[in-house]
Amino acid sequence: MNIVCVAACTAGIAHTYIAREKLIKGAKQLGHQIKVETQGTIGTENELQPDDIAQADVVILAIDVKIKGEERFKNKRVVRVKTEVVIKSPVQFIEKVEKSLSHA
Repeated sequence: MNIVCVAACTAGIAHTYIAREKLIKGAKQLGHQIKVETQGTIGTENELQPDDIAQADVVILAIDVKIKGEERFKNKRVVRVKTEVVIKSPVQFIEKVEKSLSHA
């Protein structure tokens, strides 16, 4: 599965980056490709490119706040989740996403 993600927490500091790391580790453990953009106090990092989004099977928005640029994903399958969910159980979360896509 090819996944793109945006991570953003309320403060834009710790949870944003922890969620990014957990999603990357979880996706790699399950054999998926993933790119994670962060939107935090220092702005946008690892910004997703149009090609990344176009090639994605799913967009994961691990966010606790409104993000910039959400319209980029309008014709994609989008899964929304709180940052704390992907921090606590990233592998289980990604497995649920896999199942939901296989039943689509």
